[in-house]
Amino acid sequence: MKSIGIMGGTFDPIHIGHLLAAETALDACQLDEVWFIPTNVPPLKEGTQGVDAEKRLRLVRLAIAGEPRFNAHTIELERGGVSYSYDTITVLMEREPDCTFAYIIGSDRIHDLPKWHRIDELAKLIRFIGVERPDEPIELERLPEHLRRRVSVVEMPPMGISSTDIRRRRMSGRSIRYLVSEPVYSEIMKEGLYGPRSDD
Repeated sequence: MKSIGIMGGTFDPIHIGHLLAAETALDACQLDEVWFIPTNVPPLKEGTQGVDAEKRLRLVRLAIAGEPRFNAHTIELERGGVSYSYDTITVLMEREPDCTFAYIIGSDRIHDLPKWHRIDELAKLIRFIGVERPDEPIELERLPEHLRRRVSVVEMPPMGISSTDIRRRRMSGRSIRYLVSEPVYSEIMKEGLYGPRSDD
């Protein structure tokens, strides 16, 4: 059986914190691959997004191009509507019977697990990898016991980067260089995503 970690999210835009979380989980939990699955419409996030799905997917593909164990999948974008992890997993398990799956979740989202759509059924199908930052500890005791048993916690180096902050920086004219990978930075500046187009 191949062990697959799933990184879901809007990736609006994908940044080096996402890549570091994926690498941390891959190594610590001995995963074979990490699949990045951009969300179409996230069920638990509010507010408008920065760019459309096609551009977000392109940025993901640029960001992971140098790592053969990272792959981008379009299952949620193809399905449309609100992206529920339970629906995604049931389809993936049918398509990929020789794979086991685990969701990779950051410290900022792990405590939201009880709010996930059909979480009790989902937790019977997969495990969760909580990627913990030193400045934002994961408190497993906040989760119900049946969910707590399904979470493995791995520690990630501190990195205070968010897609929201990157969008704000672009809109206010501040630099985002080194917050995203070089190919992603070049694409954002060339296409004028989240802010003005570069004249270079």
